[in-house]
Parts: sequence; structure tokens; C-alpha cells
Amino acid sequence: MFIRIVKMEFKTHKVQQFLDNFETVKEKIRTFPGCLHLELYRDKQHQHIFFTYSKWKEESDLENYRNSALFKDVWSETKPMFSNKAAAWSVDVLHQLDETMF
Repeated sequence: MFIRIVKMEFKTHKVQQFLDNFETVKEKIRTFPGCLHLELYRDKQHQHIFFTYSKWKEESDLENYRNSALFKDVWSETKPMFSNKAAAWSVDVLHQLDETMF
């Protein structure tokens, strides 16, 4: 399992359009084969900056998603709304502490 974090900065007037579109596609992304978890975060100080946090079984699952018609549709809708180029990181979990552990 690994984590994918994507930072996206939107044109201010496109934020609601992005949120509306995310609402439409979030379940499709989350149920894509190999996707275990999906979250959307919003920066507290910069309301036009968002992050997706997703967990994937294998890197090949993420690659399959990135090569899918679903991704192409989502990305073609989302990318024109950006104010800056998106940044993405694939990371491995080294330690995880949950509130249930304390």
C-alpha cells in the first residue's frame, strides 16, 4: 500500500465548479480498482488550494487509474481550472499512530 498526495491550486472563481465536479466523481474514483481510501482537504489560509489524499493497494493500480477513461475525464474537467500546475507525491507510510492507540 502507498499514499498519493496531490496539491491543486484553483482560480478563485473556479473553486465551486471544482467542488461540484468532485462531488460528482468522488465515488467513481474511490471505487476504482485498487483505490482503498480518498480524502479531499482544503488549505485553511488559502481557500483556493486543495489536496487529495488517496491510498492505493499497488502502484500499478494508480497507474491503471491514471490511464483510464475516468481519469482522462476528471483531469480534462479539472486541469483548466488550475491557477498553477498541480504537484503530486507518492509516499510510503513509515509510521502510523491513531487515536485508538492511546
